[in-house]
Amino acid sequence: MIDLKHATDPISAEVSIPGSKSMTNRALLLAALSEGVSMLKHILLSDDTMVFVAALRALGVRVDLDVDELTATVTGCGGVFSRKNATDIWCQDAGTAARFLLAACAGNEGSFSFDGTERLRERPMAELVSALRQLGAEISQDIFPCQVKGVKALTGGEVTIASTKSSQYVSALLMMGPFCQEDLVVRIQHLKRRAYIDLTCEMMSEFGVNVKKDGDAYRVPAVKKYQARTYLIEPDLSTASYFFAAAAVTAGKVCVLHMRRETLKQGDKHFLCVLELMGCLIAQNEKGICIRGPEHLKGIEVDMQNFSDPFMTLACIAPFASSPTTITGIAHTRLQESDRIEAIASELTTLGVQVETGEDWIRIHPGVPVAAKVDSHQDHRIAMSLSLVALKIPGIQLTNSQCVAKTCPDFFERFDSLLEKEA
Repeated sequence: MIDLKHATDPISAEVSIPGSKSMTNRALLLAALSEGVSMLKHILLSDDTMVFVAALRALGVRVDLDVDELTATVTGCGGVFSRKNATDIWCQDAGTAARFLLAACAGNEGSFSFDGTERLRERPMAELVSALRQLGAEISQDIFPCQVKGVKALTGGEVTIASTKSSQYVSALLMMGPFCQEDLVVRIQHLKRRAYIDLTCEMMSEFGVNVKKDGDAYRVPAVKKYQARTYLIEPDLSTASYFFAAAAVTAGKVCVLHMRRETLKQGDKHFLCVLELMGCLIAQNEKGICIRGPEHLKGIEVDMQNFSDPFMTLACIAPFASSPTTITGIAHTRLQESDRIEAIASELTTLGVQVETGEDWIRIHPGVPVAAKVDSHQDHRIAMSLSLVALKIPGIQLTNSQCVAKTCPDFFERFDSLLEKEA
């Protein structure tokens, strides 16, 4: 249990943010499937990304890390893993590792065994497994643990998949698409979280494979290769959201370094628009993106379907707004590291905040939270978000804080530094 830090004055600080988890794990797979050696810069070093690296190594891919320079040198396998019988592909809690690597192994001749934590075993996989079976792979069951009997090349052609539970299904299929026997057309029912799919397509293009979009259908050419390259990972915008929100909730100013708003690839860039609607001012300078919080935040209604990771960030500053805040489009977050709607609602209620929830929405009413002991539900996003309430209310304690290692192991040190630095 830790005591969360309280801000006595408006925050004025500069901060750097680790690399994007979404981009790091996509880049690791694309580099691993490429021909040649890729250098990935400003990678994220966290539990999720290290699990991905370990899994690639278990498949015979050489990944050399420089933890001081935050680089990964990946010797690509040209789409063919050298280890044909991998019985130890451990994905821990990482949904990206589980889904991306399941598809990659389905398109590799051999036998592969996958497993993860109890929570990962509960997370949905059925739609992806069904699609991979249609393309020729044999998979023992549609939840973890499972065994995959891969084929030399998936058939390709057209496959239909729903993305309501996770857009990672689509990204997994797209990234393995170039190695199919013929062009792969992924037709998406109930297209959700398009921003993550667009991120996958953009990164595939940067590694030499251009995906063609036609409405809800994505065509991947069967070019049989990716091109190795040097690739720079953006700072993680989900993690940055807590630092932007710290300025918002304290009427302070925070500059997140090494970011340019107009070039950001990650869907969570839209969280900046959310803060603008609440009254924040956002500026770009030579250092990065700077946000200044207003004297009084405004309550808003917003659909966060395409950038849901920061919905808990918004929920934790919403009690300090002048009117209720309603967040919709977040049903799929019930199937992530925790049931995120109920988890954040429960902890805000513990803090004395009036909260209402539905299947895909949460409404937070203005009020004055009280000090209490809150829990992370072993979810890194819950833990990080609750730190924002503590900036305004002294005496809040957090249990199970170590879960932040999933995406930002030194989060609390970085966040606490906001109270020490001056911009």
